Amino acid sequence: MVPGIDLSKLTAAEKDALILSLLPLAGRLEAALARIAELEARLARFERPGKTPDNSSLPPSKGHKPDRPGGGKPPRRSRPGFGRALEANPDRVVDAMLDACPHCAVAFPAGQQTPQQVYDRIELPPVRPDVTRVRLFGGKCACCGARATAVAPCGLQPGSPFGQSVTALVVYLHYAQAIGLERLAALMGDLFGLAISEGAISNMLARAREPLLAAAVTVCACVTASAVVCSDETSARVGGKTWWEWVFVGTLAVLHVIRPSRGKAVVQDLFGGARPEVWVSDMLGSQRGHGLQWQVCLAHLLRDARYASECGDTAFSAAFLRLLLRAIAIGRRRQELADSTLKQYQADLDRRLDRIMAAVPLGEPGRKLRRRIAASRAHLFVFVTNRGVPATNNVSERHLRPSVIFRKVTNGFRCEWGAETYAAFRTVVSTAKANQAWCSTSCASSSPPRQPKRPSPTRGEQLPRRTLRGGRLSPTADGVAPDAASMSPVVLQAACRRGT
Repeated sequence: MVPGIDLSKLTAAEKDALILSLLPLAGRLEAALARIAELEARLARFERPGKTPDNSSLPPSKGHKPDRPGGGKPPRRSRPGFGRALEANPDRVVDAMLDACPHCAVAFPAGQQTPQQVYDRIELPPVRPDVTRVRLFGGKCACCGARATAVAPCGLQPGSPFGQSVTALVVYLHYAQAIGLERLAALMGDLFGLAISEGAISNMLARAREPLLAAAVTVCACVTASAVVCSDETSARVGGKTWWEWVFVGTLAVLHVIRPSRGKAVVQDLFGGARPEVWVSDMLGSQRGHGLQWQVCLAHLLRDARYASECGDTAFSAAFLRLLLRAIAIGRRRQELADSTLKQYQADLDRRLDRIMAAVPLGEPGRKLRRRIAASRAHLFVFVTNRGVPATNNVSERHLRPSVIFRKVTNGFRCEWGAETYAAFRTVVSTAKANQAWCSTSCASSSPPRQPKRPSPTRGEQLPRRTLRGGRLSPTADGVAPDAASMSPVVLQAACRRGT
């Protein structure tokens, strides 16, 4: 009742008039209630715990780093030994023997002495350019009068004065260590006494493109033939625009490609009709449907479940988080368990998941997580009974990490051929590391021989297109496709071991 008004004393006309006067207030009340609900929802979002690298896909660089507590140095981790291990094959051994006892000055026979302390002293040899002067003799023939010049020895043809070792070092320092052209030219002069211009460095990178792309062809064949493929992607800047660098990790090879798209067409273009047995990735839509089976990255789900739990969802997310940890723990023991035991564990995980899915989440983050799990629950525990399938996609993220650092340091590529060369370089180096090979050896073996000078591309100019399309390299301008002789021996070794 309205205070101060006795409705029993009002006439019917007065009641109707009162009702009509209150009708506008009803509309305003509904608008006020809707506004209150909107503000409460916004306030709830502000009251949620912040997203960190531990509970979301936020990169570690965006996380808050707390101050280190005072009190001196942190305790040292316990480990055997106290110093660097001795080299297995030292270049030389220096033995210091006693002539006499330092205490009583009596002669000390060499036969009675044993090593009391052994250590290594490591030095770098002096590094200076190794210059080979090539002189091609010739002259005018006394018989026919024609002039002739001797043919240059193999590997010493006219052209660029810089050999394969210099080219491999330049390519590695620029692409692997993200050293810019100006700083790289200064580094070569300061450390090696080698005067080299930025234009010469750019020409080296351009010449390295062809053999690197040729080596990437074999890697692409290895990856597409792998039974298990892990894939991920990250952004890249090419010509001032956002492109995407994809990585595909196979059994013995790692393939990097940079494309302007983040869609499924990139995978379909590379793999064609090939379908791996298991595809491991996050829950991005363009990563789905490429393998006969799909294993969802549990690390991403762990972070999402941790965030929903921190938002107060103790009914669903907390239990789901414990289930994921249990599944990962089982995965670490797969080599010790029998196949029948793994099948029992998988069935037990499915039963536990059924009970967890019956719970009602508390809060929007928990409800969102439950909807995602309901749509992909058949792909959570594929790895349990397949020992070759990882539970997370961490291997792909590790291979993309150098590219992320390169992007932050250099801000990307000026043109497409630079992005293609970088992707091919990362392909060769990552594959070499996967086969326990030395990176500089792979770079040197993929470096082109000296070629006669030709006009170098100016800034922004596009080199002739020669790219990976469906696992093949498009022919060059003369219609000749690359052969295996120009590919990296490390990559060829991996291909032969794979049987492709």
